[in-house]
Amino acid sequence: MSRLLKSLVAAFLLAGLTFSVPAQAVSTPKPKPTIVLVHGAFADSSGWNTVAGQLIRKGYTVTAFSNPLRGPLADAEYLRLFLSTITGPVVLVGHSYGGAVISNAATGNANVKSLVYVAAYALDEGESVSDANHLAGGETEVTSHLKTAPFPGAQGQDADAYIDPAHFHRLFAQDLPRSVTSVMAATQRPGALAALVSASGPAAWKTIPSYFVVAKQDNIIPTVAERAMAKRAKGVIVEIDSSHVPMMSHPDVVTSLIVRAAR
Repeated sequence: MSRLLKSLVAAFLLAGLTFSVPAQAVSTPKPKPTIVLVHGAFADSSGWNTVAGQLIRKGYTVTAFSNPLRGPLADAEYLRLFLSTITGPVVLVGHSYGGAVISNAATGNANVKSLVYVAAYALDEGESVSDANHLAGGETEVTSHLKTAPFPGAQGQDADAYIDPAHFHRLFAQDLPRSVTSVMAATQRPGALAALVSASGPAAWKTIPSYFVVAKQDNIIPTVAERAMAKRAKGVIVEIDSSHVPMMSHPDVVTSLIVRAAR
């Protein structure tokens, strides 16, 4: 403080006067979005464990949604209701069939700021998972290695579908140790067969920024189909030499893209 300023302050104090110095403007940081992770068929939320841990350590609130795996519209309605309980911005992340669910659930929700597809289906309106597998000439053999079981309330010929454990490692996660994939095969959650052929509703990726991890060694969703969906959505695309589970085999890459979407 200069001598002149000190003298002025002393004069004010002697006169019984007070004065205030304007505080420097402080900008309030925007709240970090809540990250909602949505698993796909033949899996559960445990596949997100490493990515969720990395995001939590970076200061994000993370929730792993338990996907019913009954069909895109029904599952999306369940997710939509769940999202209504979250205050503030949200980044939705879907793996595999979970991508079809977030594409439907986010439509019309102003709180959803970004969509992240991790080796996932970004379906267009009227399109099914089965349709999307054939985009750009794609082919998948997973449907040839499904085992089925009845479930209560199934309509018509619907049934729960599992990947035959004998083929699970090769199809789902060939870049993970067999000691891991044997447990994944034993604990996989089935998806209703009808979910594979049910038409999707309006696509949220048409109005919400989207980000894609394309798995170049995917044996569930054809890589050419993943790439076609990502380009159709005009999304940010990261391609990686990964099986169908990049969030497990390459969690750093997936976390980095989610953080990019969250910013």
